[in-house]
Amino acid sequence: MQSETLQLIQILEKTVSPDKAELEQASSFLEQASQANLPEFLKTLSDILRHGGNSPVARMAAGLQLKNQLTSKDQNIKITYQQRWLALPEEIRDYIKKNIVGALGTETNRPSSAAQCVAYVAVAELPTGQWPGLINLLVNNVVQANSTEMQKEATLEAIGYICQEIDSEVLVSQSNAILTAIIHGMRSTEPSNHVRLAATEALLNSLEFTRANFDRDTERHFIMEVVCEATQSDDTQIKVAALQCLVKILSLYYQYMETYMAQALFPITLEAMKSENDAVALQGIEFWSNVSDEEVDLAIEDSEASEAGRPPTRVSRHYAKGALQFIVPILLQKLTKQEELDDEDDWNPCKAAGVCLMLLASCCEEEIVPHVLPFIKENIKSSNWRFRDASLMAFGAILGGLDNSTLKPLVEQAMPTLIELMYDTSVIVRDTAAWTFGRICEIIPDAAINETFLKPLLESLINGLKAEPRVAANVCWAFTGLAEAAYEAADVNEQTNQPDTYILSQYFEFIVQRLLETTERPDGAQANLRPAAYEALMEMVKNSPRDCYVTVQKTTMVILERLQQVLQMESHIASHSDRSQYNDLQSLLCGTLQSVLRKVTPEDAPKISDSIMTALLSMFSSNSCKSGGVQEDALMAVSTLVEVLGESFIKYMDAFKPFLYIGLKNHQEYQVCGTAVGLTGDIFRALKSKALPYCDEIMTLLLENLGDNTVHRSVKPQILSVFGDIALSIGAEFKKYLDIVLTTLAQASQAQVNRDDFDMIDYLNELREGVLDAYTGIIQGLKGDDPTPNPDVLLLETHIPFIAHFITVVAQDEEHSDGTVAVAAGLVGDLCAAFGVPMLRFLDLEPINNMLAEGRRSRVSRTKTLSTWATKEMRKLKANSTAAVAS
Repeated sequence: MQSETLQLIQILEKTVSPDKAELEQASSFLEQASQANLPEFLKTLSDILRHGGNSPVARMAAGLQLKNQLTSKDQNIKITYQQRWLALPEEIRDYIKKNIVGALGTETNRPSSAAQCVAYVAVAELPTGQWPGLINLLVNNVVQANSTEMQKEATLEAIGYICQEIDSEVLVSQSNAILTAIIHGMRSTEPSNHVRLAATEALLNSLEFTRANFDRDTERHFIMEVVCEATQSDDTQIKVAALQCLVKILSLYYQYMETYMAQALFPITLEAMKSENDAVALQGIEFWSNVSDEEVDLAIEDSEASEAGRPPTRVSRHYAKGALQFIVPILLQKLTKQEELDDEDDWNPCKAAGVCLMLLASCCEEEIVPHVLPFIKENIKSSNWRFRDASLMAFGAILGGLDNSTLKPLVEQAMPTLIELMYDTSVIVRDTAAWTFGRICEIIPDAAINETFLKPLLESLINGLKAEPRVAANVCWAFTGLAEAAYEAADVNEQTNQPDTYILSQYFEFIVQRLLETTERPDGAQANLRPAAYEALMEMVKNSPRDCYVTVQKTTMVILERLQQVLQMESHIASHSDRSQYNDLQSLLCGTLQSVLRKVTPEDAPKISDSIMTALLSMFSSNSCKSGGVQEDALMAVSTLVEVLGESFIKYMDAFKPFLYIGLKNHQEYQVCGTAVGLTGDIFRALKSKALPYCDEIMTLLLENLGDNTVHRSVKPQILSVFGDIALSIGAEFKKYLDIVLTTLAQASQAQVNRDDFDMIDYLNELREGVLDAYTGIIQGLKGDDPTPNPDVLLLETHIPFIAHFITVVAQDEEHSDGTVAVAAGLVGDLCAAFGVPMLRFLDLEPINNMLAEGRRSRVSRTKTLSTWATKEMRKLKANSTAAVAS
């Protein structure tokens, strides 16, 4: 063996050393080796993995290093690594592939390192049509009589990893071969549980691309038989993996499940739910959660189909309703198995049962009540805290599915008991009681703002703010719902467009004061309490009537003061954890600032704007703004300031523009870039022609972003819309940008996407909406506000056929969104108003008239209004045209 290989083996063995210095030395050596000569490094790693004479530690570490050169959790790095692999000479890749496939089944450790290496090479090569013989080679490894247990297990692991990581389209043509290997490994006659487990896990990962096999009755029966058989295994891991398969099969192939439900799926999952083993019980509960989810979707599809006057493509078999009487008692039983020292992140059958009950209530609605109510009545005052808590949880869980007429008397009857439980001796019961009030305030707020219960309810909630963080956080959520409910129930003063007073007015200042205190609790980092308290504060302010304005003013000053204090703390930050909490606090203060600013009157806003802008500018200059989240929240706070100040914001533009430009250039964190683009639109809408001095720089940045492939696609439709805002704001001054913007819009309007990908269809609609917004803004901006259009608008004349053709394309697209129809209709109206009768030959077309008719029927008022207006504009032109011909 070469000395380099021996040296590498020694280094690999040090990668598991407890000695930190040795670890760092090994890591540094491996980094240098990969950079010095990657092909040789990978070949040597594959040699070490392949040869059974090497120590298990060296082989495992070699496999890990090889895998890490092929993939990464970061999607961009992963693509780079795959391209780097494909660029290696074919003979080197073949050498490595031969080694890693040869290593399958020769390792003594589990899981197999070779399996991961095979999988990640496959993920790089199979989509490009390379390594065509791999799947058959793996299948043979599993089905050949002389294959060893380790060989079958490692190969099935490799198949599982490939199925999990690769785009399912790539494997569709080989689904038969893959299924053959998997089902062979899953059979009850297979003596090794390790092999059966690897096969079952591989099946779980392969279910998306085996649709053709599920479409064929005989193959589906066989797959279902093998999976159901595996759920009866004595090995818990196999049982759980097989149940996971059933859960996924139900979601993917619901329409085929009738044959199996009564005979197999119902008894298997019912038995699983009852299991004392948490992992097994969780899958049984998950199955019925998925049934409910699926049937809620089917009910929505059904109502949409009947509205459209067509039969639904799939129908519900109402399995959940049929199973209620059997599964609800088990779920209620599981609710009584709470963990006393509950970790929020631990998922257990008790929590799963609560979620399942909620989903069943959404699915079965009123029908769930008789199965749950007796349990609640019997146990809500039990001497055992577990049963009090379970009945509370059951009560809160079913609220979401019930009709108001059933719900209101139920909640009103329960109110005194629920308030009493807010003072329970058990923290878990108080937590669930506070959560239940959160649900009530969200779902049936009338019951909470009922004068009979309001005072004792508020007393119990205020008291709850001083309780343990988990209880207080749920109380904050209840205040969020309560504020909104009280505001919506109040009488609106038509002159001011907001209520003069509401049911919480006399308590408002006290509640706000207690929430402000809660945000400063030393244990505020636990149970998400601090964000919950700020969120409640924001909602209280947002939903406040006029007679609470003095408190809003005071709160504005408190928040501003806190922001200034926080900014002075920056130099004292010692640890990463401190930095994270500090950034979170700045984001929360920015969010709260937005809420209070929106309530400040136009007269008061300028009095405090200098202090607010100074604080925000110092925030932009600080290290915190290197965190995307803080930068985004600070930009949103500026956006609110722009909204309340209008043209007066101009005095801050010179100081603020460098930070706006930094946001527009932040391509790494696309949410920040998107927020900066949105803010740019707000600034132009507010400043109008006063924004002209900044126009060249901003237009340059926006056009650069559009042409840059590293900018996230979601930002680009927003940029197009902002072109419309700019044109509308600066009017005739936009002429100098006209050619380049129209060329850009023409390119964007011709975008095509994969019609099988719903996300891409949504994106196409957003992109088209952006293009239509831009055309609208440009036409309105150049036309001017006068009744007689400004001659500048004629610059667009040569582009009208193209614009009209684009509107027709949008109109003919069966998957256009409601938002796209609204903007397209608005543009039709604008074209008619700006260019008159000549527009009829471009716009009075069947697809466009059909789109306007669809828009007039829309339930969204904006779409309806714009479509009605566009239709009237077209009719006016037709009348003028007829009159002209007649005369």
